[in-house]
Amino acid sequence: MQACATMSRVLPTVAAVAPVTHHPHSVLPRHLRLSNLPPSLTATTHTRTFCGRFFSPFNFRPVSGPEKATAGLGGFDVIGDGGSMLQDAGATALVIAGAYTLVSTFNFLSERKLIEQNLSRKLVHILSGLLFMASWPIFSTSGWARYFASVVPLTNCLRLVIHGLSFATDEGLIKSVTREGRPEELLRGPLYYVLVLILSAVLFWRESPVGVISVAIMCGGDGIADIVGRRFGSTKIPYNKQKSWAGSLSMFVLGSLVSIGMLYYFSALGYFHLDWVSTVEKVALVSLVATMVESLPITGMVDDNISVPLASMIVASLAFGY
Repeated sequence: MQACATMSRVLPTVAAVAPVTHHPHSVLPRHLRLSNLPPSLTATTHTRTFCGRFFSPFNFRPVSGPEKATAGLGGFDVIGDGGSMLQDAGATALVIAGAYTLVSTFNFLSERKLIEQNLSRKLVHILSGLLFMASWPIFSTSGWARYFASVVPLTNCLRLVIHGLSFATDEGLIKSVTREGRPEELLRGPLYYVLVLILSAVLFWRESPVGVISVAIMCGGDGIADIVGRRFGSTKIPYNKQKSWAGSLSMFVLGSLVSIGMLYYFSALGYFHLDWVSTVEKVALVSLVATMVESLPITGMVDDNISVPLASMIVASLAFGY
Protein backbone atom coordinates (compact mmCIF):
# COMPACT_ATOMS: atom_id res chain seq x y z
CA MET A 1 0.00 0.00 0.00
CA GLN A 2 2.96 2.35 0.62
CA ALA A 3 4.15 1.73 -2.94
CA CYS A 4 0.67 2.48 -4.21
CA ALA A 5 0.57 5.77 -2.30
CA THR A 6 3.97 6.76 -3.70
CA MET A 7 2.82 5.99 -7.21
CA SER A 8 -0.23 8.17 -6.65
CA ARG A 9 2.00 11.15 -5.73
CA VAL A 10 4.47 10.68 -8.59
CA LEU A 11 2.24 9.96 -11.55
CA PRO A 12 0.30 13.28 -11.53
CA THR A 13 3.51 15.05 -12.64
CA VAL A 14 3.56 13.09 -15.87
CA ALA A 15 1.93 14.94 -18.74
CA ALA A 16 0.47 11.83 -20.33
CA VAL A 17 0.22 8.18 -19.48
CA ALA A 18 0.81 5.72 -22.27
CA PRO A 19 -1.90 3.07 -22.56
CA VAL A 20 -0.89 -0.23 -21.07
CA THR A 21 -1.79 -3.39 -22.90
CA HIS A 22 -1.12 -7.01 -22.18
CA HIS A 23 -0.36 -10.00 -24.25
CA PRO A 24 -3.52 -12.05 -24.91
CA HIS A 25 -1.97 -14.91 -22.95
CA SER A 26 -1.08 -12.81 -19.92
CA VAL A 27 -0.89 -14.81 -16.71
CA LEU A 28 -2.49 -12.00 -14.73
CA PRO A 29 -6.09 -12.62 -13.63
CA ARG A 30 -8.60 -10.90 -15.87
CA HIS A 31 -9.80 -8.44 -13.20
CA LEU A 32 -6.19 -7.30 -12.55
CA ARG A 33 -5.26 -6.48 -16.13
CA LEU A 34 -5.05 -2.73 -16.60
CA SER A 35 -6.62 -3.01 -20.03
CA ASN A 36 -9.81 -4.23 -18.33
CA LEU A 37 -10.09 -1.44 -15.79
CA PRO A 38 -13.05 0.92 -16.08
CA PRO A 39 -12.23 4.31 -17.66
CA SER A 40 -12.88 6.13 -14.38
CA LEU A 41 -10.07 4.19 -12.67
CA THR A 42 -7.08 6.07 -14.11
CA ALA A 43 -3.49 5.56 -13.01
CA THR A 44 -3.00 9.24 -12.10
CA THR A 45 -5.96 9.88 -9.83
CA HIS A 46 -7.23 6.57 -8.55
CA THR A 47 -4.17 4.45 -7.90
CA ARG A 48 -4.93 4.21 -4.20
CA THR A 49 -8.49 3.16 -4.98
CA PHE A 50 -7.21 0.50 -7.36
CA CYS A 51 -4.84 -0.93 -4.77
CA GLY A 52 -7.38 -0.83 -2.00
CA ARG A 53 -10.01 -2.58 -4.06
CA PHE A 54 -8.05 -5.31 -5.76
CA PHE A 55 -5.39 -6.07 -3.17
CA SER A 56 -7.51 -5.89 -0.02
CA PRO A 57 -7.43 -9.15 1.96
CA PHE A 58 -11.19 -8.92 2.50
CA ASN A 59 -13.89 -10.06 0.10
CA PHE A 60 -16.78 -8.37 1.89
CA ARG A 61 -17.85 -4.81 2.45
CA PRO A 62 -20.31 -3.42 4.99
CA VAL A 63 -23.67 -2.44 3.55
CA SER A 64 -25.55 0.62 4.78
CA GLY A 65 -28.62 2.56 3.79
CA PRO A 66 -31.26 1.09 1.45
CA GLU A 67 -28.78 -1.44 0.11
CA LYS A 68 -28.61 -3.11 3.50
CA ALA A 69 -32.17 -4.35 3.09
CA THR A 70 -30.99 -6.95 0.59
CA ALA A 71 -27.67 -7.73 2.21
CA GLY A 72 -26.71 -11.20 3.28
CA LEU A 73 -24.52 -12.53 6.04
CA GLY A 74 -25.74 -9.92 8.52
CA GLY A 75 -25.16 -6.83 6.40
CA PHE A 76 -22.22 -7.79 4.20
CA ASP A 77 -22.26 -7.87 0.45
CA VAL A 78 -20.13 -10.22 -1.60
CA ILE A 79 -17.95 -8.41 -4.15
CA GLY A 80 -17.44 -10.17 -7.44
CA ASP A 81 -19.71 -12.45 -9.50
CA GLY A 82 -17.38 -15.42 -9.13
CA GLY A 83 -17.42 -15.15 -5.34
CA SER A 84 -21.21 -14.84 -5.27
CA MET A 85 -21.74 -17.87 -7.46
CA LEU A 86 -19.30 -19.95 -5.42
CA GLN A 87 -21.00 -18.88 -2.20
CA ASP A 88 -24.47 -19.71 -3.52
CA ALA A 89 -23.39 -23.07 -4.92
CA GLY A 90 -21.80 -23.99 -1.62
CA ALA A 91 -24.85 -22.86 0.34
CA THR A 92 -27.12 -24.90 -1.93
CA ALA A 93 -25.05 -28.05 -1.46
CA LEU A 94 -24.94 -27.50 2.30
CA VAL A 95 -28.71 -27.04 2.63
CA ILE A 96 -29.48 -30.04 0.41
CA ALA A 97 -27.23 -32.18 2.61
CA GLY A 98 -28.96 -30.82 5.70
CA ALA A 99 -32.43 -31.56 4.32
CA TYR A 100 -31.44 -35.11 3.44
CA THR A 101 -29.93 -35.61 6.90
CA LEU A 102 -33.09 -34.30 8.58
CA VAL A 103 -35.38 -36.74 6.77
CA SER A 104 -32.95 -39.64 7.26
CA THR A 105 -32.68 -38.91 10.99
CA PHE A 106 -36.42 -39.00 11.59
CA ASN A 107 -36.75 -42.08 9.41
CA PHE A 108 -34.11 -43.79 11.55
CA LEU A 109 -35.92 -42.79 14.74
CA SER A 110 -39.29 -44.04 13.49
CA GLU A 111 -37.83 -47.34 12.26
CA ARG A 112 -36.28 -47.93 15.69
CA LYS A 113 -39.68 -47.19 17.29
CA LEU A 114 -38.13 -44.28 19.16
CA ILE A 115 -40.77 -41.96 17.78
CA GLU A 116 -44.21 -42.52 16.28
CA GLN A 117 -44.33 -42.45 12.49
CA ASN A 118 -47.05 -39.81 12.38
CA LEU A 119 -45.15 -37.60 14.83
CA SER A 120 -42.01 -38.10 12.76
CA ARG A 121 -43.88 -37.05 9.63
CA LYS A 122 -45.19 -33.88 11.28
CA LEU A 123 -41.82 -32.95 12.73
CA VAL A 124 -40.33 -33.23 9.24
CA HIS A 125 -43.19 -31.03 8.01
CA ILE A 126 -42.46 -28.41 10.70
CA LEU A 127 -38.67 -28.37 10.65
CA SER A 128 -37.74 -28.81 6.98
CA GLY A 129 -39.47 -25.64 5.76
CA LEU A 130 -38.37 -23.52 8.73
CA LEU A 131 -34.74 -24.65 8.49
CA PHE A 132 -34.78 -24.01 4.74
CA MET A 133 -36.04 -20.48 5.32
CA ALA A 134 -33.55 -19.94 8.16
CA SER A 135 -30.74 -20.81 5.71
CA TRP A 136 -31.53 -17.91 3.33
CA PRO A 137 -29.02 -15.50 4.93
CA ILE A 138 -26.08 -17.73 4.01
CA PHE A 139 -26.78 -17.06 0.33
CA SER A 140 -25.22 -14.05 -1.36
CA THR A 141 -26.91 -10.79 -2.35
CA SER A 142 -26.69 -11.52 -6.06
CA GLY A 143 -29.79 -11.53 -8.22
CA TRP A 144 -29.63 -15.27 -8.75
CA ALA A 145 -29.26 -16.20 -5.05
CA ARG A 146 -32.99 -16.91 -4.68
CA TYR A 147 -32.84 -19.31 -7.62
CA PHE A 148 -29.88 -21.14 -6.12
CA ALA A 149 -31.86 -21.46 -2.89
CA SER A 150 -34.93 -22.75 -4.74
CA VAL A 151 -32.82 -25.61 -6.10
CA VAL A 152 -33.10 -27.19 -2.62
CA PRO A 153 -36.91 -27.70 -2.65
CA LEU A 154 -36.73 -28.31 -6.41
CA THR A 155 -34.43 -31.27 -5.77
CA ASN A 156 -36.92 -32.63 -3.25
CA CYS A 157 -39.72 -31.95 -5.74
CA LEU A 158 -38.05 -34.12 -8.39
CA ARG A 159 -37.39 -36.78 -5.79
CA LEU A 160 -41.06 -36.84 -4.78
CA VAL A 161 -42.20 -37.09 -8.41
CA ILE A 162 -39.79 -39.93 -9.19
CA HIS A 163 -40.84 -41.99 -6.18
CA GLY A 164 -44.49 -40.95 -6.37
CA LEU A 165 -44.70 -42.31 -9.92
CA SER A 166 -42.85 -45.46 -8.74
CA PHE A 167 -39.90 -44.93 -11.07
CA ALA A 168 -37.82 -45.70 -7.98
CA THR A 169 -38.54 -46.93 -4.46
CA ASP A 170 -37.52 -45.34 -1.19
CA GLU A 171 -39.46 -46.78 1.74
CA GLY A 172 -37.78 -44.43 4.17
CA LEU A 173 -38.94 -41.36 2.26
CA ILE A 174 -42.48 -42.69 1.90
CA LYS A 175 -42.79 -43.48 5.60
CA SER A 176 -41.32 -40.12 6.59
CA VAL A 177 -43.71 -37.84 4.69
CA THR A 178 -46.92 -39.78 3.95
CA ARG A 179 -49.90 -40.67 6.13
CA GLU A 180 -50.69 -44.17 4.85
CA GLY A 181 -47.37 -45.21 3.36
CA ARG A 182 -48.49 -45.21 -0.28
CA PRO A 183 -46.16 -43.80 -3.00
CA GLU A 184 -48.93 -41.84 -4.73
CA GLU A 185 -49.36 -39.74 -1.59
CA LEU A 186 -46.03 -38.13 -2.39
CA LEU A 187 -47.71 -36.37 -5.33
CA ARG A 188 -50.20 -34.57 -3.10
CA GLY A 189 -49.43 -32.89 0.24
CA PRO A 190 -45.63 -33.34 0.26
CA LEU A 191 -45.35 -32.13 -3.36
CA TYR A 192 -47.53 -29.08 -2.71
CA TYR A 193 -45.39 -28.33 0.35
CA VAL A 194 -42.12 -28.10 -1.59
CA LEU A 195 -43.82 -26.13 -4.38
CA VAL A 196 -44.85 -23.50 -1.81
CA LEU A 197 -41.23 -23.31 -0.60
CA ILE A 198 -40.08 -22.71 -4.19
CA LEU A 199 -42.75 -20.05 -4.72
CA SER A 200 -41.89 -18.26 -1.48
CA ALA A 201 -38.17 -18.20 -2.27
CA VAL A 202 -38.56 -17.01 -5.86
CA LEU A 203 -41.35 -14.46 -5.38
CA PHE A 204 -40.66 -13.01 -1.93
CA TRP A 205 -37.18 -14.15 -0.82
CA ARG A 206 -35.65 -12.12 2.04
CA GLU A 207 -37.06 -8.83 0.81
CA SER A 208 -40.62 -9.20 2.07
CA PRO A 209 -42.32 -10.42 5.27
CA VAL A 210 -45.00 -12.08 3.13
CA GLY A 211 -43.02 -15.18 2.19
CA VAL A 212 -41.60 -15.51 5.70
CA ILE A 213 -45.06 -15.43 7.30
CA SER A 214 -46.57 -17.83 4.74
CA VAL A 215 -43.90 -20.47 5.26
CA ALA A 216 -43.93 -20.00 9.05
CA ILE A 217 -47.70 -20.54 9.29
CA MET A 218 -47.67 -23.50 6.89
CA CYS A 219 -44.85 -25.21 8.81
CA GLY A 220 -45.18 -24.08 12.41
CA GLY A 221 -48.92 -23.40 12.57
CA ASP A 222 -50.45 -26.12 10.40
CA GLY A 223 -47.85 -28.65 11.48
CA ILE A 224 -48.43 -28.23 15.22
CA ALA A 225 -52.22 -28.18 14.78
CA ASP A 226 -52.25 -31.84 13.73
CA ILE A 227 -50.01 -32.91 16.61
CA VAL A 228 -52.05 -31.11 19.26
CA GLY A 229 -55.38 -32.01 17.67
CA ARG A 230 -54.63 -35.74 17.72
CA ARG A 231 -53.74 -35.66 21.42
CA PHE A 232 -56.12 -33.10 22.87
CA GLY A 233 -58.74 -32.65 20.18
CA SER A 234 -61.72 -34.33 21.78
CA THR A 235 -63.92 -31.27 21.26
CA LYS A 236 -64.59 -30.93 17.56
CA ILE A 237 -65.47 -27.84 15.54
CA PRO A 238 -69.23 -27.91 14.76
CA TYR A 239 -68.86 -27.39 11.01
CA ASN A 240 -65.95 -29.83 10.59
CA LYS A 241 -65.79 -32.94 12.76
CA GLN A 242 -62.29 -33.74 11.49
CA LYS A 243 -60.91 -30.59 13.14
CA SER A 244 -60.78 -29.69 16.83
CA TRP A 245 -60.78 -26.48 18.81
CA ALA A 246 -57.47 -27.46 20.41
CA GLY A 247 -55.83 -27.97 17.04
CA SER A 248 -57.13 -24.70 15.61
CA LEU A 249 -56.17 -22.72 18.71
CA SER A 250 -52.66 -24.17 18.66
CA MET A 251 -52.35 -23.33 14.98
CA PHE A 252 -53.32 -19.71 15.59
CA VAL A 253 -50.98 -19.28 18.58
CA LEU A 254 -47.97 -21.20 17.23
CA GLY A 255 -48.43 -19.82 13.73
CA SER A 256 -48.30 -16.28 15.14
CA LEU A 257 -45.33 -16.97 17.42
CA VAL A 258 -43.25 -18.74 14.78
CA SER A 259 -44.01 -15.99 12.26
CA ILE A 260 -42.94 -13.26 14.68
CA GLY A 261 -39.82 -15.23 15.59
CA MET A 262 -38.78 -15.61 11.95
CA LEU A 263 -39.56 -11.95 11.21
CA TYR A 264 -37.37 -10.92 14.13
CA TYR A 265 -34.61 -13.20 12.80
CA PHE A 266 -34.59 -11.53 9.38
CA SER A 267 -35.11 -8.07 10.85
CA ALA A 268 -32.12 -8.53 13.17
CA LEU A 269 -30.00 -9.34 10.12
CA GLY A 270 -31.11 -6.10 8.47
CA TYR A 271 -33.29 -7.40 5.64
CA PHE A 272 -36.26 -5.26 6.60
CA HIS A 273 -37.30 -2.99 9.46
CA LEU A 274 -40.70 -3.31 11.09
CA ASP A 275 -42.94 -1.44 13.49
CA TRP A 276 -43.42 -4.30 15.92
CA VAL A 277 -46.72 -3.17 17.43
CA SER A 278 -48.47 -3.09 14.07
CA THR A 279 -46.51 -6.14 12.89
CA VAL A 280 -47.84 -8.29 15.75
CA GLU A 281 -51.39 -7.17 14.93
CA LYS A 282 -50.95 -7.96 11.23
CA VAL A 283 -49.38 -11.33 11.92
CA ALA A 284 -52.25 -12.21 14.25
CA LEU A 285 -54.72 -11.29 11.50
CA VAL A 286 -52.92 -13.42 8.92
CA SER A 287 -52.70 -16.35 11.33
CA LEU A 288 -56.39 -16.04 12.21
CA VAL A 289 -57.45 -16.13 8.55
CA ALA A 290 -55.13 -19.06 7.83
CA THR A 291 -56.55 -20.93 10.85
CA MET A 292 -60.11 -20.34 9.67
CA VAL A 293 -59.24 -21.60 6.18
CA GLU A 294 -57.53 -24.68 7.65
CA SER A 295 -60.63 -25.47 9.73
CA LEU A 296 -62.99 -25.49 6.74
CA PRO A 297 -64.25 -28.88 5.47
CA ILE A 298 -62.51 -28.48 2.10
CA THR A 299 -59.57 -30.85 2.54
CA GLY A 300 -61.07 -33.26 0.03
CA MET A 301 -61.04 -30.52 -2.61
CA VAL A 302 -58.00 -28.41 -1.70
CA ASP A 303 -55.01 -29.64 0.28
CA ASP A 304 -54.02 -27.68 3.39
CA ASN A 305 -50.55 -27.20 1.95
CA ILE A 306 -52.17 -25.14 -0.81
CA SER A 307 -55.07 -23.37 0.91
CA VAL A 308 -53.21 -22.29 4.07
CA PRO A 309 -50.11 -20.70 2.48
CA LEU A 310 -52.16 -19.19 -0.35
CA ALA A 311 -54.53 -17.52 2.12
CA SER A 312 -51.54 -16.37 4.17
CA MET A 313 -49.85 -14.84 1.13
CA ILE A 314 -52.95 -12.94 0.08
CA VAL A 315 -53.75 -11.51 3.51
CA ALA A 316 -50.12 -10.76 4.35
CA SER A 317 -49.66 -8.96 1.02
CA LEU A 318 -52.68 -6.77 1.79
CA ALA A 319 -51.66 -6.19 5.40
CA PHE A 320 -48.02 -5.32 4.76
CA GLY A 321 -48.57 -3.59 1.43
CA TYR A 322 -46.21 -5.81 -0.59
